[in-house]
Amino acid sequence: MAAHNPDTPTLERFGYRQELRRTLSFADLVVYGLIYMVVIAPMGIFGSVFQASGGMVALAYAIGMVAMMVTASSYGVMAQAYPMAGSVYTYAGRALAPWVGFLAGWTILLDYVLVPGLLSLIAAASMTSVAPAVPVWAWIVVFVVVNAALNLFGIKTTRLLNKVFLVGQLAILAIYMAAATMALAIGRGRGFSWEPFYTSSQFHLGVLATAASVATLSFLGFDALSTLAEDSRGGAKQVSRAMVAALGITGLVFIAQTFLAALLVEDPATLIADGDAAGTAFFETARVAAGSWLATLTALATALAWGLANNMVAQVGTSRLLYAMARDRQLPAFLARVSVRRSVPANGILLTAVVSLVLGLYMASRDDGISLMASLVNFGAILSFIVVHLSVVARRVRVGRAAGGVVRTLLLPTAGVLILSGIVVNANILAQRTGLAWLGLGVLVLLALTATGRRPYLAGLDSEAGDRD
Repeated sequence: MAAHNPDTPTLERFGYRQELRRTLSFADLVVYGLIYMVVIAPMGIFGSVFQASGGMVALAYAIGMVAMMVTASSYGVMAQAYPMAGSVYTYAGRALAPWVGFLAGWTILLDYVLVPGLLSLIAAASMTSVAPAVPVWAWIVVFVVVNAALNLFGIKTTRLLNKVFLVGQLAILAIYMAAATMALAIGRGRGFSWEPFYTSSQFHLGVLATAASVATLSFLGFDALSTLAEDSRGGAKQVSRAMVAALGITGLVFIAQTFLAALLVEDPATLIADGDAAGTAFFETARVAAGSWLATLTALATALAWGLANNMVAQVGTSRLLYAMARDRQLPAFLARVSVRRSVPANGILLTAVVSLVLGLYMASRDDGISLMASLVNFGAILSFIVVHLSVVARRVRVGRAAGGVVRTLLLPTAGVLILSGIVVNANILAQRTGLAWLGLGVLVLLALTATGRRPYLAGLDSEAGDRD
């Protein structure tokens, strides 16, 4: 297989050998992206985005899509420069400095490790509206255990299941959008208007920045494709193209469904004022469109999409990041062990499951569990995206034109830093404090590693001087 793999020599030049099985095609990667972002993701957080955006929910998703497309461009540049697992940890470590890479990897861990637990919690909350007799904690256990078991069977199993889950989500989304369109046409809801894109009384930059920070949660996951660079048959270029394709498709789908849903909100002023603590605002628009059967269907679809489909690929991305950092001795060595039979980082998958279970059960006991975890995930992810943009610029400065065109290596990364910095400033205050505290803990861990002779080091880093040629 190595003879047919364009990235194998490059991977070896960086001091690594190919251990993961390259089985994923371009279509497989796009499906991973669509599943990870969840094409029906707005159904679970629609009320929160509606409130934050002052009803301009479609505009919030449009802004989020632009910001993530710019970020995907930088991920693509770095994935081609460093075609290996590890995502922002690898990119920052090689483009800036190994210690920066460690802190970037530590920061993105806040996102990757929390995401599976958050998904299980949201899915469990949705399932209680379908089967109220089963407690939330029981659903959390079910989702975590089932996903860990599926991932331990290997990447081929998750690839097959991804396609099944995606078809199901698209079918339910099509039913909802058809029902919503017909309902608006016969006078239900508030009728067709451009208010989901622009409402003069609510429009100002602060609202849009805050709304975009909430909407960004739905897009998180495209970056996880970069952790599959060593699982991809076409290498890093294929991963880069898959990111852009998945983001473009998902962004348009998000905008379309939230546009229709916003017009079916019967009392937008109340939703903006009181919010959607129960997370049922979208399901209420389904009831307005076609009755209780559609509300139940969309609630069930949301639970399965977040709890199984999205959760499954989230564990894949998290285990690959743990594998990459452990391979470089920045995390315990047992996380770098790959199952010979299944060709998966089994220990990373199991650790991810344990952490997800503990966090999910704890957050389920808090009234603000979902909102707190969502804010933390967003904060960690956006900080990491900023580091990716800075890594692109740093590599451009170091290697010059060899890094690529000026638009993708200077202009777009700079724009990305500015956009994402505005989102960070307007993020949840508690998330800011907790995120910075997590980063501070990472600094202490870094100092401890350095003091014990395990200073961050990336294999093959010296050979990258060849990039200048």
